[in-house]
Amino acid sequence: MKQQLERPHVWRPGTTPHAGPPLLLLHGTGGDETSLTYLHAALAPEAPMLSPRGTVQENGMNRFFRRLAEGVLDEADLTTQTHELAAFLLAAQEAYGVRRWVAVGFSNGANIATALLLHHPDLLSAVIAIAAMPPYRRLPDRLPVARRRALVVNGTEDPLVSDAMTSTLVSQLRSVGTAVELIRHPGGHEIPDGLLPTLAAFIRRAPAVQDPAVDD
Repeated sequence: MKQQLERPHVWRPGTTPHAGPPLLLLHGTGGDETSLTYLHAALAPEAPMLSPRGTVQENGMNRFFRRLAEGVLDEADLTTQTHELAAFLLAAQEAYGVRRWVAVGFSNGANIATALLLHHPDLLSAVIAIAAMPPYRRLPDRLPVARRRALVVNGTEDPLVSDAMTSTLVSQLRSVGTAVELIRHPGGHEIPDGLLPTLAAFIRRAPAVQDPAVDD
């Protein structure tokens, strides 16, 4: 268990009992475990928070999985790294006494967040995917039903994520039972500060499932 927790990460415990589901913050390309921690105060300051580092390197930049070219994901490595992240989260749940994360991912982090939802929905209560593209061109077979909530936040001027990609992502998530909300903002490949209150409201609607007595 200790070995699985050796991935670099930032952990902050919740400030009050039953403060809401723990946040899982997943950075974009070139980020690290500190890049998105500022979102904790804006989105759910009383909740526990975990922010891990992606362990794949691309030209000296941290990522959660490899890509073959810009906009072309290495889907085999994505699947492998998603399972490794899931093992880390299981270890973190045991070590820190929480369960069922609200994953908030940006760009590369958003893509592995949606892959985590597809492969390991029991680890999550909800997902916020910002500047996200479809994790797979075609969904793998025999995925579990993922009756969770997801919020996709993509910019209409994003040079990396087209309208068609956004539509495909929403369709893929809905096809496995996820209730998806979509926000299109007039920006690019970014985390829009003006939408942080909307993201916080979405998190407040997520069930407080870190209590082991609470289940679906």
